[in-house]
Amino acid sequence: HTWGEATLIGLKGFWAFTLTPLGFLIVLYGLNVVAWGGMLFLLLIGGGDEYMCYPPGSHGEKDCNHIDSPRRIWIEIDSQILNALFCVTGFGLVPWRFRDLYYLLKWRVGKKYDGLRKLAGIHRSWFRLPGSDELPVHTLHSNTLAYESPNSAHPALPIPAAKAPEQPLTGIRAPPTSLWKLDYVIWAYVLNTFLQAVLSGFMWGMNRYDRPSWSTGLFVALACIVAALGGLMVFTEGKRVKRVEGIPVAEVEVLKDIEKGIEGKKKMGKGETS
Repeated sequence: HTWGEATLIGLKGFWAFTLTPLGFLIVLYGLNVVAWGGMLFLLLIGGGDEYMCYPPGSHGEKDCNHIDSPRRIWIEIDSQILNALFCVTGFGLVPWRFRDLYYLLKWRVGKKYDGLRKLAGIHRSWFRLPGSDELPVHTLHSNTLAYESPNSAHPALPIPAAKAPEQPLTGIRAPPTSLWKLDYVIWAYVLNTFLQAVLSGFMWGMNRYDRPSWSTGLFVALACIVAALGGLMVFTEGKRVKRVEGIPVAEVEVLKDIEKGIEGKKKMGKGETS
């Protein structure tokens, strides 16, 4: 595809995702984070200082850092809203994050390999077990291997075996994922929850007069960084798997439908010109 066609396919795929109930909520959430985060950034770099640096009773004297100036009040409002938005993921995903941590500790501390196999099934979109690249490759797109042996003890299969990766469309299985990357992702998300709890303690446990000025910026930055690093690892490893095994059938069908629309428009355009 040309750059324009690839962009159009991406935008149409994004729009189709946005029209789903979950997609709409995720996009709405993201827009709120961007909007309130952008406003906070502008306030911190001096945007609006000409109008927002005159606290009550200042008699026209400019003081941007006065605790009662409109600038400081809006920084507090923005910070509280962003903290609440980050709590949605930081605390809302706790059951899944601590489930993963339980299986990780079961494997690392308890030395029970079943914990790793459980995690492989949960993170099948980007994680591959050691030896999984040597499993037989079937010509069918269905996950034949998993359903033929639902209680398989094969160490290269996840638990349950029905969570085994789909048969690769390329006929080649992706190489095993480095095990430290699984530790990295799980601990990054758990650390994000911990940092969010610390941030919430400062934001909700102290008023803006007593709260240390460094606390909000520090813990917002740390919580965002560790979550972003975990997400980046999942994204890059997912791309690596797809590059080797091909795009899953469901995603291929969606792309084909979008491409058909583009090809149809091209043909209509050619018909009109002729």
